[in-house]
Amino acid sequence: MENILVVIPARGGSKGVPKKNIKLLNGKPLIYYSIDVARNITKDENICVTTDDDEIIECVKEYNLKVPFKRPKELATDHAGTNEVILHALDFYEKQGKIITCIVLLQPTSPFRKPEFIQEAISLYEPNIDMVVSVKETASNPYYNCFEENKDGYLYISKGDGTIERRQDAPKVYEFNGSIYIINPQSLKKKGLAHFTKIKKYEMDNLYSIDIDTMFDWKIAELTIKEHLI
Repeated sequence: MENILVVIPARGGSKGVPKKNIKLLNGKPLIYYSIDVARNITKDENICVTTDDDEIIECVKEYNLKVPFKRPKELATDHAGTNEVILHALDFYEKQGKIITCIVLLQPTSPFRKPEFIQEAISLYEPNIDMVVSVKETASNPYYNCFEENKDGYLYISKGDGTIERRQDAPKVYEFNGSIYIINPQSLKKKGLAHFTKIKKYEMDNLYSIDIDTMFDWKIAELTIKEHLI
């Protein structure tokens, strides 16, 4: 697709895994996994790594990908939202005269997505929806094993009437797995991610949904590669 913008957000200040985005996973910087799949679906000129970190910039340049700008400090704090980061990148490219009809957000913390997953998610996208997002079936189901506490301190089932006794009888429930977001740029400008209502799912299994936020996650990713599980 010519009118897509792939945004790869890579802030420098990682706490769970120090220097996570450029840490070597199976001999390759983590961020390279996302760059690789992005290059399988579009040209380099449509790929934007947005970062505030000089080391990340140099690492990306060594992979022969141009970093179009250094992210402003105010968009690199713990309180800066993904919404603002994407809008900043979108504004930069639109000011260059580029027409963007679709934004593909690829977080570096999801190294196991495949190019065909992104293509399949894009195929679900339509201009009249807000977003297509990758999900996995959640292990905790509010109809079956998620509980809340009432004012008397007693637990009650979060959803439904509490009569479901087998997981397979409960409605399927999904969670975002953080891997793929296909975003309508007009919806992003008008509503913001938190207010999207027209969202379609692209389902992935647990192995391909591994999301690295902690050293435990990192070890799981290493083991997945070592054992040739994917």
